[in-house]
Formats: sequence, structure tokens, C-alpha cells
Amino acid sequence: MQENRPNLADPGVLDALSHPVRLDVLGYLASAGPATASQCARAVGDTPSNCSYHLRVLASHGLVEPDPSGDGRSRPWRTSITGFTTDDVDPADLAGLDRMLAASVELDHHLLREYLRGRDTVPPEWRAVDLHASYGLALSPAELTEVVERLDAVVRPYIQATRTDAPADAAHVNLSLSAFPRFGFGPDR
Repeated sequence: MQENRPNLADPGVLDALSHPVRLDVLGYLASAGPATASQCARAVGDTPSNCSYHLRVLASHGLVEPDPSGDGRSRPWRTSITGFTTDDVDPADLAGLDRMLAASVELDHHLLREYLRGRDTVPPEWRAVDLHASYGLALSPAELTEVVERLDAVVRPYIQATRTDAPADAAHVNLSLSAFPRFGFGPDR
């Protein structure tokens, strides 16, 4: 799939993405490719009927679409985007953006907790490279922008939906980053 990263600033889209199951289903389709509501349900731990509903909501906002690979009995869906930004959200809609970000953080925490619950069953070569790291950085807003852009440039070639050269032993990997100022920290605060 060709890269398609729209800027999502519409309040209705932000509201649709403020649900962790919708974010999880969208992420699953982006990393696993076309899937039916039943396949999505198994992957994200929900019911097929609920996933079908969430797929229709995502489709109504142009984030997913029916995949033509269906055989008439199955109805697979695929993502129509490979990611998104939220750069141009109207200040009046910041509450919607905050709800979407909160749902995204909730989903990330859920995925990490589930991984840690079963980490003892993960093959040793994957346990050796999994990571949770925190860094206390001293950055200006311009420097943080540069760091985020550089990290994005490193990660972008590995995005599942657009990658065509993944090695045979590649697995779906969740990578999430958070960067925000810690106000009240430091001697000058």
C-alpha cells in the first residue's frame, strides 16, 4: 500500500477514534492486512458483532473500506490509511483530540500489560530485544520537534502497511513513544 497519512482534524473523526477498540481494530488492519470482523474480534479480544459496528463507524469516516478479496460469504475490511497526524485541530476541538489521545494511551498500556502477563512464553530472542525505556531530556520545543521528526524518519521504513521487504522472521511489533514536558521538575521550576 502506498503511504497515506492524512491530517485528521475533523471533530467527528477524532470522536470516532476516541474509542480504544476502534484504535485497536484500525491498528490491527494496518499491521495484519485485510480481515473480517470475526478475525478482528479474535485479534483484539472483542465480539464479532461489536467489531462489525466499529468497522462501520471507521468506514463512515473513510479510515477503513471493504476489501475486494471477499468471496461473497466473507466481508473483509482493509485500512485506507497508513497512519495519521492531528496537526491542524481547531483549538475549539482540543477536547476531542485529548479524548482520542487518552484512548490511544489506554490502548498502549493495555497492550503492554497483556504482553507482560505472557512475557514468560515469548521466545528468548524476542525477550532479549523487547524494551521499555524512559529518558529525562532537556529540550526546547524546537529540539523536541527535531527529535520526533528524526525518530519518525527512522521508524517509517518499517511500517507494516507500506513495507515490502520484511524478513521471514519479522513479527508485528508495537512501538509507542510519548514526549511531553514535565512542568515543575528541575531547579528552575
